[in-house]
Amino acid sequence: QVQLQESGPGLVKPSQTLSLTCTVSGDSITTADYYWTWIRQPPGKKLEWIGHISAGGTTYYSPSLKTPPSISRDTSKNQFTLQLSSVTPEDTAVYFCARAVEDTDYRRPVTGQYDYWGQGTQVTVSS
Repeated sequence: QVQLQESGPGLVKPSQTLSLTCTVSGDSITTADYYWTWIRQPPGKKLEWIGHISAGGTTYYSPSLKTPPSISRDTSKNQFTLQLSSVTPEDTAVYFCARAVEDTDYRRPVTGQYDYWGQGTQVTVSS
């Protein structure tokens, strides 16, 4: 079974950098046909897609975020990370990592289709 688990500080001060790690077991993050994804849900709001890193290491980010995030990976540890700089209280949310499935005909992720999720981790931005 594929398992994903988020980790990182639960409290971040405004203007600092939010850093989270997703540890994957049961499959390699370099395995083809999947996209390793960060998603968040602010209180009382719907899920918001942040970005992903492909099995080949290519990243793509949501154009809706005021400050572009950075997603990277450590293949030796089978982990991928999220960094979001200059955070504000509006970045308070539950953050999830998930695996997106691929439309193999077009070599792109299928919108809204995730076969595995982490349990989520609460991050609060406050002084």
